[in-house]
Amino acid sequence: MTERSRRTTEADYDAAETDYVESRALVTAEAEGDERAVEAALRPRSLDEVIGQERVREQLSLVLEAARGRNRAPDHVLLSGPPGLGKTTLAMIIAAEMSSPLRLTSGPAITHAGDLAAILSGMNDGDVLFVDEIHRMSRPAEEMLYMAMEDFRVDVVIGKGPGATAIPLEIPPFTLVGATTRAGLLPSPLRDRFGFTAHLEFYEPADLDLIVRRSAGLLGVTLTDGGAGEIASRSRGTPRIANRLLRRVRDYAQVRADGTVTLEIAHRALDLYEVDQSGLDRLDRAVLDVLCRRFGGGPVGVSTLAVAVGEERETVEEVAEPFLVRSGLLARTPRGRVATPAAWQHLGLAVPSTAAFSGAQGVSAAEADLFTDD
Repeated sequence: MTERSRRTTEADYDAAETDYVESRALVTAEAEGDERAVEAALRPRSLDEVIGQERVREQLSLVLEAARGRNRAPDHVLLSGPPGLGKTTLAMIIAAEMSSPLRLTSGPAITHAGDLAAILSGMNDGDVLFVDEIHRMSRPAEEMLYMAMEDFRVDVVIGKGPGATAIPLEIPPFTLVGATTRAGLLPSPLRDRFGFTAHLEFYEPADLDLIVRRSAGLLGVTLTDGGAGEIASRSRGTPRIANRLLRRVRDYAQVRADGTVTLEIAHRALDLYEVDQSGLDRLDRAVLDVLCRRFGGGPVGVSTLAVAVGEERETVEEVAEPFLVRSGLLARTPRGRVATPAAWQHLGLAVPSTAAFSGAQGVSAAEADLFTDD
């Protein structure tokens, strides 16, 4: 192979890899790169502007209104739920509703108790501290946070060994807003210190339709009813994905049409980006295709599936699998992953009369011990 052809091949590979990453990023609920700045411009500024999550909005409104009436900082708030549903937005709204400064950090950034002590020592009366992915804080920082949340005090240890001295540091009353995608990983002592806990649910298509329309107005996008509905229906119940798809469809309408996002334009654009009518992307369909066509519907271990689709196990397990399970296309059993009848139908395949899923529901405890997922 000549040097020129080798460079061409590498360039083609890099371009293909970039295209895949971009298409994969369309339906991931994580915010990446410059997207955070775009998200900030589209975020609601008050509880009245929030669309969906009616029960959480009503509960949070009562908590904040009562705190304002008592002229005190609200109780600590824990927001849980999948990524992309608005936990950071609600934290910002809490600070805005209380007319208080907001300090932002994340669990992975607090690796030592001293990191948390430095943050808390700079807090003022009534400040709101937002800790994203709070379940990923280090254990020493968690233990320091217990006392800070309950007694508004931390003990700063100076020195080491027998000569170490603990100096108590008083902290003005503040409100901690913790966000987590995995509430089960929070230790009970920390979870119990939150006065209000809310779990955010996936959004209904009607709410996503309103969110898409609102974002289109802020972005200056001309949008028809059909275009809004098509984007909302492919957004996996997640506002972040809905806003991301809207921007990509806007680009398509600008370049290949007259700039108006209609049903036909949205359909063509999302097909180009390989997001189908159920919100599945190329990886999701590849997992289902391998499971049904190559392994007869399963059961198959997730590691085997990952090798078959050319991805890492974590990618299949954490990115593709949750949505497939929630959509009723895939089931997790002690024997492995199993395609449901809906998965066969989604791929346009006839459901076998002896589909593995038909017998996967009633696995006994004894059988569960015999079969393990590789």
